[in-house]
Amino acid sequence: MVTPEQQMQFMLALRNRGVTDTRILKAMESVPRHLFVQGHFQPRAYEDMALPIRCGQTISQPSVVGKMTLALEVGPRHKVLEIGTGSGYQAAILSRLARRVYTVERHRPLARQATRAFEALKLVNVTVITGDGSRGLPDQAPFDRILLTAAAEDPPANLLAQLRVGGIMVLPVGQTDTVQSLIKVEKTENGLNYTELEPVRFVPLVEGVAHEPL
Repeated sequence: MVTPEQQMQFMLALRNRGVTDTRILKAMESVPRHLFVQGHFQPRAYEDMALPIRCGQTISQPSVVGKMTLALEVGPRHKVLEIGTGSGYQAAILSRLARRVYTVERHRPLARQATRAFEALKLVNVTVITGDGSRGLPDQAPFDRILLTAAAEDPPANLLAQLRVGGIMVLPVGQTDTVQSLIKVEKTENGLNYTELEPVRFVPLVEGVAHEPL
């Protein structure tokens, strides 16, 4: 459980790092991050740092989650696609802001764990799919917003094709895990507008579904 002091320090750290949008702050305050962190890392859930989770993945630094959500400009009528469910924390934040969230995870244990967390929080507008996130969800396209929590060398063309005109995609881009930039892509009638936001570090976007014991 989080103490009032931890929660206050958590929110203060978000504001100090540039997450000042009231809707996003309320969403992040309402989602208990400790539900998405396991084991001996759980006491550090309200520190502004990335933490290891299962399957060699991480739960992102809260301030990065906040900044990515800010860049995505999510509205209450939006349908959002997230590639890389991970712990489920980012999708839980998005669920507080959007009409519907679809999140795709290639690791079955993570997808199951995230689903349990969403059920515990009674989040009814999040759908978890175990699958190849690099392919997106063409059957549910177009999406108003698309968020990648894994780094691609370039914004994937097939995912951009699933983005509605007027939509926004936010993703880390980089060829290595040490040199990456967070990119905002806006899809207009006349093409794509790119904005480079800040340096980040994410796991790479990997094709296929991971083969792991059930």
